[in-house]
Amino acid sequence: MGEYVKPISLAGPTASDDHQSRDLDAFLHEQGLFESREELQQREDVLGRLAAVAVEWVRKVTRALALGDDFAEMSRATIQTFGSYRLGVHGPGADIDTLCIGPRHVTREKHFFGQEPYCLERILSEMPEVSELHPVVDSFVPVIKMKMSGISIDLLYARLEVAVVDPIVRVKEPSTLRNADEQSVRSLNGCRVTDSILDEVLGEDKDSGEARERKQRFCVALRALKLWAERRGVYSNVVGYLGGVNWAILLAYICKLYPRANASMLVMRFFKVFARWPWPAPVLLRPIQEDSMGLPVWDPRRNQRDMSHLMPIITPAYPAANSSYNVSESTLRVMREEFVRGDQVCTESLAPGCRGAAPWTRLLEPVDFFRQYKNYLQVEVWAGSEEDFRAWDGWVHSRLRQLVMRVEPFVLVRPWPKAVRVPREDGTKDPVRCLYFMGLRQRPVPVVPGQKKPAVNLNVPVAEFRNQVMQFMAWKAGMDIASADGETTSRARSELALDDLVGNAQSGAAAVASTASATSTGSTGAAADAQAAAAEADLAQHAGDVGEWLGVDGGATLGAKRKGGAELERAQEGQAVPKRVRVRFNAAPGAGA
Repeated sequence: MGEYVKPISLAGPTASDDHQSRDLDAFLHEQGLFESREELQQREDVLGRLAAVAVEWVRKVTRALALGDDFAEMSRATIQTFGSYRLGVHGPGADIDTLCIGPRHVTREKHFFGQEPYCLERILSEMPEVSELHPVVDSFVPVIKMKMSGISIDLLYARLEVAVVDPIVRVKEPSTLRNADEQSVRSLNGCRVTDSILDEVLGEDKDSGEARERKQRFCVALRALKLWAERRGVYSNVVGYLGGVNWAILLAYICKLYPRANASMLVMRFFKVFARWPWPAPVLLRPIQEDSMGLPVWDPRRNQRDMSHLMPIITPAYPAANSSYNVSESTLRVMREEFVRGDQVCTESLAPGCRGAAPWTRLLEPVDFFRQYKNYLQVEVWAGSEEDFRAWDGWVHSRLRQLVMRVEPFVLVRPWPKAVRVPREDGTKDPVRCLYFMGLRQRPVPVVPGQKKPAVNLNVPVAEFRNQVMQFMAWKAGMDIASADGETTSRARSELALDDLVGNAQSGAAAVASTASATSTGSTGAAADAQAAAAEADLAQHAGDVGEWLGVDGGATLGAKRKGGAELERAQEGQAVPKRVRVRFNAAPGAGA
């Protein structure tokens, strides 16, 4: 396919763009997104301590296996970071994604997890500086979650097919994956994907001053986008939105389209492009590569499951995978609405000459989720102790996406990604509780005179969700989940009666009022229009080529005009429904529904 992502504009920033970037950087500092030097040093100290523990752990395992003292002294493990810390965009209190790389005789099942004296889980649990240790053995990527000296750490393990691990493991080399088990491949890919994203941003000359400037611009823009996603309620790959790696890949794609753009330009171009992106056409930073190792790669031409993905954002490291496979119909709709809103705000508030924090304040203002809907589905989770609650809540939270997918055929759903903790009075034996919410709105239906208002029965999807949640193997007495109280009538608990929508509102989605204009800074008048049209055509052609190659229908062409206003059409008045739709069920075994 040749060079995959070609620049559509080589224009650099104007004086106004530079002012806006400085304003953005100042705004982000005011929001407390940067750590002090002391906090950064504490993280480095903790990582050094963890690296020393990992080496001693491998040597202890080697001795326990009676492989000889000399070999034990040669044995080692290495610690590498990935994610936001590796990219340089972490903030105060953020966790550190870490990967422990060990030799073939040290296994995940027998030595990383477990309570034998030589198991890393036990070694860490006995360290006084370690707290809140929680092993997650059965997850897609097994992990030990903990705090070390107050720093949150997610620790993964990868087992290489080598007798002795090199002091410097070049994880970017595909040979690192040779003969590795599936879980080790996934763990290694955290580092491999992060490094590949940085490679795409930095370009070929990674040690040049220009490359350092590109990374600095990328980091400022990525901090802004992550703050935007968190405040707009679309930062969580667990419930079906996007996580840190997804946002980083999308922004790296914009960096390749606009290689000389500064931070403010990157943010504005991000919304300009993705407000119009023809999903499910995939976003790829480089061509998907096959390899003789034969690991499965994302390819909807061969894999029907890949064809079903709604918002493919493909990792740039082999084996290529869709990093956003969790996205559902509902969360994609919400993110599209938010992309359109972001583009509209940028167009209106960040025009050339707009200065100060006000434009960025408007773009990054929190969504008023609890005023947007008249109807919410509430899920309440509780357990008898903090330790039990962490395990139970983690299980339920990881399956909320399934509840969204079960409910969305009946109503429009907007899941809120964060739990609302219910305060626990000191000295009481009240259970530890949290609440999850989903905004509900009726799907548009044609108005038929004389017909009754449609009713939506949520009992079936809720019951199915309950059955799924109850598969938790570590269930204990006191771990319950419910969604009801006496605020609604018995009929309202069983059926959600909704009025017809007013007018021609389409799922509450905002219509795009303007054409997709990838305006090239520095041009004016007809020349600017022509350049923008050409850039837009190039981008549309690229997305179309991707879709054609993969057999994916991307939907509307980028840059096409759409009718409608810029405001979100609410159409909620006159709905004869309870304020909060809640269907009770008790997750304790033997309890009645």
